[in-house]
Amino acid sequence: MAKVDNVLRLDLTITDDNAQQGALDILHFIRPDWIPERIKFKVFTEGFTNKLLGCYQSGDVDNMVLVRVNGEGSDVVVNRDSELETFRLLCTAGCAPPVYCVFNNGIAYGFFPGQPLDERTVRLPNIQRLIAEEVVRYHGACQRNGKQHKIPVRSQYREKVQYWINILPGSFDDPDKQKVFENEIPKRNQLQKELGEIVDHLDSLGMNIVFSHNDLLLKNIIYNPQKDTVRFIDYEYAFFNYEAYDIGNHFAEWAGMAVVNYDLYPTREEQLPWLRHYLDYKAKTEGQFHREITDKDVERLYIQANSCACAAHFFWAVWALLQAKHSVIDFDYIRFASIRLSEYFRRKSEFFSMKL
Repeated sequence: MAKVDNVLRLDLTITDDNAQQGALDILHFIRPDWIPERIKFKVFTEGFTNKLLGCYQSGDVDNMVLVRVNGEGSDVVVNRDSELETFRLLCTAGCAPPVYCVFNNGIAYGFFPGQPLDERTVRLPNIQRLIAEEVVRYHGACQRNGKQHKIPVRSQYREKVQYWINILPGSFDDPDKQKVFENEIPKRNQLQKELGEIVDHLDSLGMNIVFSHNDLLLKNIIYNPQKDTVRFIDYEYAFFNYEAYDIGNHFAEWAGMAVVNYDLYPTREEQLPWLRHYLDYKAKTEGQFHREITDKDVERLYIQANSCACAAHFFWAVWALLQAKHSVIDFDYIRFASIRLSEYFRRKSEFFSMKL
């Protein structure tokens, strides 16, 4: 046991066979006052990268401790040191729960009470307004945590996806995966070309660079009906990115993930009130209480967000190709990659042709 940068680090590894005992060993250090006989466990099954176990005292779910075991092979796509730094930054800014400790293959942290969104609740007007406001708060985290953080001039999107493309598998041992890989996935050089076109286009749209969540799928947005708030969870893919990226990625996730239906992608009529509220709330947080949000302002953000939705499809397609090779989670990543690439190519001309 040791503390590094004020974070408790435990020399402990949790496996499927010892998950509850491993969690109890962790709780011994971070919740020494808990009575072992009263500890309950809840297994969360919605994750697509990691395995998550909730631990709480009987009758006190709101003070649950989450013990996350990193997915096997997930370190290929996630920098765990960067994730820990992100966790701490966001916690200080009031956007994330506290980190209690890290262990050899995971992390233990606090719990946001509430329910994850689904394809129905994300369309509720009140929920949409809360999400827009939380995106504004999240993007301002670096300015609120009491430290000076240098905002990069360029998005880190290119370097993240480029790294993944460089280490993509050339083939799959599984014949079903290999068939999809050969018939439905572009070659590495084509993916490289697409990445260049995406970044060139997004750079041309004149977006600010902000600290972004980059993974606002429905299950990562928690609604607390008692407090009427939403909070974002899971910060593994957070990095500095285009301001509209979180918005576009979120819109793309209205379609769901386990069962994807892109007919659920929000229409222009659905997007415009969301975008206007985002701009209005952002102006107020910046002290511009009397600023009028014009139709041109909203249209600019509409074009930026939908272009970023395309970029998000590409990002998650490349991610899924790596997961298909390395992850042991029971999910059809190679099919998911094909679906995201198909939607990227289907929407690319439409969204990239829109003019500011």
